[in-house]
Amino acid sequence: MKFLIQFAWKNLSRYRKRTVITSLALAFGIGLYIFTDSILVGISEESERNLIWYETSSARIMDKGYWKEKDTLPLKYTIDNKDQILGILKSIGIKAVPRTVFSGEVIVYKDPYPEDGSIFTKIFAIDPARDNTVFRFKNTVIKGRWLTPGENGVLIGSWFAEDIGADVGFPLSITTRTKDGYRQVIDTTIVGIVNCPNPYINRASLFIPLNTSDTYLDMNGGVTEIDMKYPNYRNTGKPGAEVLDKLGPLAKKVNIKTWRELASDFIALAEMKSKSSGIILLLIFVIAIVGVSNTMLMAVFERERELGMMRAMGMEDKQVRRAFLLEAAGIGVIGSLAGILFGILLDFLIIHWGIDYSSILRKADMGYRVSGVLYGAWNPATMIKAFFIGIILAVAAAWIPVKRGLKMEITDALRNV
Repeated sequence: MKFLIQFAWKNLSRYRKRTVITSLALAFGIGLYIFTDSILVGISEESERNLIWYETSSARIMDKGYWKEKDTLPLKYTIDNKDQILGILKSIGIKAVPRTVFSGEVIVYKDPYPEDGSIFTKIFAIDPARDNTVFRFKNTVIKGRWLTPGENGVLIGSWFAEDIGADVGFPLSITTRTKDGYRQVIDTTIVGIVNCPNPYINRASLFIPLNTSDTYLDMNGGVTEIDMKYPNYRNTGKPGAEVLDKLGPLAKKVNIKTWRELASDFIALAEMKSKSSGIILLLIFVIAIVGVSNTMLMAVFERERELGMMRAMGMEDKQVRRAFLLEAAGIGVIGSLAGILFGILLDFLIIHWGIDYSSILRKADMGYRVSGVLYGAWNPATMIKAFFIGIILAVAAAWIPVKRGLKMEITDALRNV
C-alpha cells in the first residue's frame, strides 16, 4: 500500500498541469458551496434574531382563548392581572413587558385634504418606559423621537411612512374597535419614524403608548399579551416550564407560546427554503464533479499505455485501480483544501461587508426578517463536510474511467500511443 501511495504522489507531481487544473475545478465548486452555505446560514440566523428582538420576543403569555383567534387580533381575550404576573416574572429574573396588539384602518392627513384611501395595519400599544428591556425599538428611531407615556403620539415604520407619504408631525386617524366591539377613532400625530432590521415592522406597523390605547379601547388595565426575554433568547424549553410553575393558579388561565410557535409560518418557510437551497448546493457540486470527471477521463485515456504497462508488469487490476483512485484522492485533498481557503476568503468578505439587497427587499417579501444588507456566517461544520465531500467526489469521478480502462485487453492498451 505504501508503494501505491508513493506512486500516486509521483504521478500528481509528474502531471502537474493536469493536477492543478483538476484541483482548481474542484476548489471552485467547494468554495462556492461554502460561500452559498454561509449566506444561507447568515440570513437564517439574522432572521431569527430580528424575529425575536422586534416581533415575537423569546416567548409570550396570552389568555387561553386568544391563540385560536390570534389572526384577527381579538381584544376580548385579555390578561387583566398583568401586574401580578409581571411581579412573578421579575422575582425569577425574567424580563417582561405588557402589550396590546390590535388592528386598525389608518388615514394620513395632508393639508388641506386627507390622502385618498386608507390602509389596514397592525398597531402595537407599548409601555415606552419598559418596552426596550425586551425589544430593541428605541434605538431604531431614525427621525423624530421616542414615545412619551400618555401622549397622543405614534411611531410609524419607515416603509409605511413612505407608502402613505407621511412624516414626523403629520396627523393620523386610526379607526378601530374597542374591547366591547364599539367603533372608535383615535386621532393622533406621528412623533417618530422607526427603521429596524425587521421588514415586517418597517412595512406596516404603528406604535402608540399603552396607557393611551387603554383609554381609547376601554381595556380597563388589561393587555393582550406579556412578552418575555429569556437570558438565552433562543431557548424554548426550561424557562417556559419554570414560568408556568411559578404562576401557580394563574397558569390555568394563560398559555405560553415560544417564538418558534409564534413564528410557525416563518419556521415552515425557512425549512422549505432550506430544502430548495440544498438543491442549489447540489447543482454547485454537479458542476464541480463534471469538471473533475472530465479531466480524470482524459487523464485515464491519455495514460492507457501506462495502464497497460502496469498490468503487463504483473500488477493486479485491483492494485492499478487503487493507484489511480489514490491519485484522484490526492487531487481531492488538494482541491478541497484550496476550495476551503477560497471559501474562507469569500466568507470573510460577505461576513464583514455583506451584500446590499435593500432595494430588492424593500419591494419584495422574501419571508426572511432581513431588510437591508445580507451578511454571511462562519460555519466550520460545512467546511469539514466540504473537505470530505471533495475527496469523495474526486474518487467517484475517477472510478468509471478507471474501470473502463481496466476492461481493455493489455495488448490493446500497449498498442495505444
